[in-house]
Amino acid sequence: MNMRINGFSGMDIDSMVKSLMTVKRVPLDKLNQQKQILDWTRDSYRQLNSKIVQLSNKLQQMDLSAATNTQKSTVSGNTTAVRAEANAEAISVTMSVEVKTLAKKANLQNATELTTGTPSVKASLSTTLVQLDKSGSPPEKYELHINNKSLEFKNTDSLSTVLSRINSEIPTANASYDEISGKLTITSRENGKEIIGTGSNGQPQASSLSAMLGLSANAAEKGEVNITTSSGTRKYETTGDTLLVNGVNLTLLETNVGSPSKVTTQSDPTKAMETIKSFVDTYNELLGLMNTRLSEEKYRDYAPLTAEQKKDMKEDDIKNWEERAKSGLLKNDTILSSAVASMRSVITGNLKVLSEAGITTGQYYEKGKLQIDEVKLKNALDSNPDRILSAFRGPSTDANNPAIFSGLRKELNSTLDMLVKKVGTSKTDTDASMTLKTESSMGEQLKNYNKRISDLDRKMTVWETRYYKQFAAMEKAMSQFQSQSSSLSSYFQ
Repeated sequence: MNMRINGFSGMDIDSMVKSLMTVKRVPLDKLNQQKQILDWTRDSYRQLNSKIVQLSNKLQQMDLSAATNTQKSTVSGNTTAVRAEANAEAISVTMSVEVKTLAKKANLQNATELTTGTPSVKASLSTTLVQLDKSGSPPEKYELHINNKSLEFKNTDSLSTVLSRINSEIPTANASYDEISGKLTITSRENGKEIIGTGSNGQPQASSLSAMLGLSANAAEKGEVNITTSSGTRKYETTGDTLLVNGVNLTLLETNVGSPSKVTTQSDPTKAMETIKSFVDTYNELLGLMNTRLSEEKYRDYAPLTAEQKKDMKEDDIKNWEERAKSGLLKNDTILSSAVASMRSVITGNLKVLSEAGITTGQYYEKGKLQIDEVKLKNALDSNPDRILSAFRGPSTDANNPAIFSGLRKELNSTLDMLVKKVGTSKTDTDASMTLKTESSMGEQLKNYNKRISDLDRKMTVWETRYYKQFAAMEKAMSQFQSQSSSLSSYFQ
């Protein structure tokens, strides 16, 4: 409200206008309160949406076999030559792994060290191409054509620049320079693939850079590994540094002829237990939050405070008031009720197997919260892991009784669809402060409130101005009356 100067009638015009405007502002205050309730409701939905996305993302990761793998491989004997990691399908067979030769990737490499100057010294990464050229008449530019890519370098480019451009512009090759040996190597990134001298046009082309540096081709070489079990020995040829045998992924690090590595695989439920416990914690957190929002008491006498009301209140009183005003905004909400029912339905469909694994839904008043008997879970994973894990990650062909991870993701995805349509949330954002889209039913409500509030604000200004004009006219009339009265009084003295 603009500052006004009261007239000379003795009336407090500002106070009178304020009183009149208080009555006029009632519809505007109600609109602002309704908008505030809408904002708070959207915030509650947004918080739940972020929790749902977090659980959905976690379920996607848990649905991978690696997350519930109950097999573990260990390496003994020569532990530096081989690394072993069992997947979920690994079998408990002890293997003796002898790496006779390692596979080598195709490469281009100079036979003699790169040098510069007189007396010559080994080149460094800062050495330029013109310094390496021994022809006596170096060209201004050098070309490199490999694997259907063509690069052009200036003679002032350093080896560092050359390596950087090869690595960034030729996706099938990797270049490096060893300052100790003076060797520059361009290696194929793909196992078993040769480096070919073809340019961007796909045609064979001579490379002036290769000629100047003395690079020559070395073909890819296969590796050889012998694996022995109680059933006998088998020879494997490899094109890379990994080999999958009996469900165990072997990483070949060095040769170990005469000193083989022993790989032992056995059941270990630790990872699967951690995954299941993590799932239960996250599931309980989301279910608990939903149940809390659905059953919160609604205090109908606690409407959002207006700015005028807050002026005469302490900060703690405002906080306590608003806590009650926000309570119960999602009480008996249909979207949350449907989500809770569908989540519990997926669990109930697998309750028999879960019970065997020591996972139960607790007492009725806990509203579906899961509880774990860790000893029973460990024993179940030790004795029959496939039966227990199939309840979590399938396979399941029964649409009415889906596996837990995939079934819950499907139901949560449906809930997210409803929230996106109503609130304008995101199906991928886990941030509870995410920006809400206006293309939603609540977004349209908000736009409507903003328009009505803006229209009423303009009317408030018009009414306030009108009141001040009316009081100004009254002041003027009273002043004229007082002047006339004084003039008439003077005739009777």
